[in-house]
Amino acid sequence: MTSRIDPLTLEVVELIGTIVARYHEEYEEAAAKHSLTGAQARVLGLLSGGPTPMRRLAQQLKCEPSNVTGIVDRLESRGFAERRLDPADRRVKLAAATEAGRETAERLRGSLDFAREPLAELSDEERTVLRDLLKRMLGVAP
Repeated sequence: MTSRIDPLTLEVVELIGTIVARYHEEYEEAAAKHSLTGAQARVLGLLSGGPTPMRRLAQQLKCEPSNVTGIVDRLESRGFAERRLDPADRRVKLAAATEAGRETAERLRGSLDFAREPLAELSDEERTVLRDLLKRMLGVAP
């Protein structure tokens, strides 16, 4: 049996795809202005939230742990990240942003205008509804 997507659902999916593509394009451009690849910028953004096990970074980025190792190596060589042993389990390596890494991640986030500008045109109520709908789509409690 062939399933048929209704036109409204198809339009919504295409609009989400366009938004995601524009966001990634702007994110890559912002990263390049800081001499980072998009992947390096994403890892730095994740690390700015606190020390994170390397394996969890790989899961969040949906890539192999060896890829994360290379990215963290490059961030570490630039003074943006460091490796630490997990105090709870010394077999686990944590990656952490340095002060310079957190500052760079903050500047990078501040330079992303694509989402901020169109969202600013929505009322607080509309942004709240949009947020809640997106969380619901992702299966995250609002």
